[in-house]
Amino acid sequence: MSSNATRITWLGHSTMLIQTAKGTNILIDPFIAQNPSYPKQFSLPPKIDYILLSHGHGDHISDAVPVAREHGSTVVAIYELAAYVGGKGVANTIGMNLGGTVQLNDVAATMVEAKHSSAAQDENGMHEVGVATGFVLTVEDGTVLYHSGDTAVFGDMALIHELYAPKVIMIPIGGHYTMGPKEAALAVRLLAPQVVLPMHFGTFPPLKGTPDQLQALIDPNVKVVNWKPGEVYESTS
Repeated sequence: MSSNATRITWLGHSTMLIQTAKGTNILIDPFIAQNPSYPKQFSLPPKIDYILLSHGHGDHISDAVPVAREHGSTVVAIYELAAYVGGKGVANTIGMNLGGTVQLNDVAATMVEAKHSSAAQDENGMHEVGVATGFVLTVEDGTVLYHSGDTAVFGDMALIHELYAPKVIMIPIGGHYTMGPKEAALAVRLLAPQVVLPMHFGTFPPLKGTPDQLQALIDPNVKVVNWKPGEVYESTS
């Protein structure tokens, strides 16, 4: 790992481990135990400083509570979802809302819009836990990342570009439950990144979109990383 790089490890589906050069570990949308694409040989670092949750669906929050307990994490999510996981036994939470920013060590995490549903389901039924969100992560060294969560393409992605200009974006491409390659190509045009880290594809049979399909639809100067779960992308400012 480059000493000045932010390290992004894809752990299958939409689960991302972000590790800054200063040592902050952020896990986004932990889906581990029941995730067929999680790299089984991979071990999380002993300390996960923060867990970020984009929305309440089980394939994004199912391991938030056990990981937070084992790794001493603070869970960051929209207010209602933070309260929900707090009620499940997470000791430390930060509830926030769209447009807000919280400082997480050397990372400023800004909550932005997503277009998706968000109810959580447990043994007691369905629970409304706020709306779906994405996160812009501005690292102290100048690196700007965007994790869109589950979303359809929407015109206000242009505002995310105008306000934050993320260099590296993590967006779903699988289709069926989120945008597929055709819609993701428009999202790339609106966001104008340098690098796309595709996610939410290949986990289950309906998620058929591929990185190659997306690359064929966008400006060839924008790099789509064709990666597998467990692989790492390093980003520098």
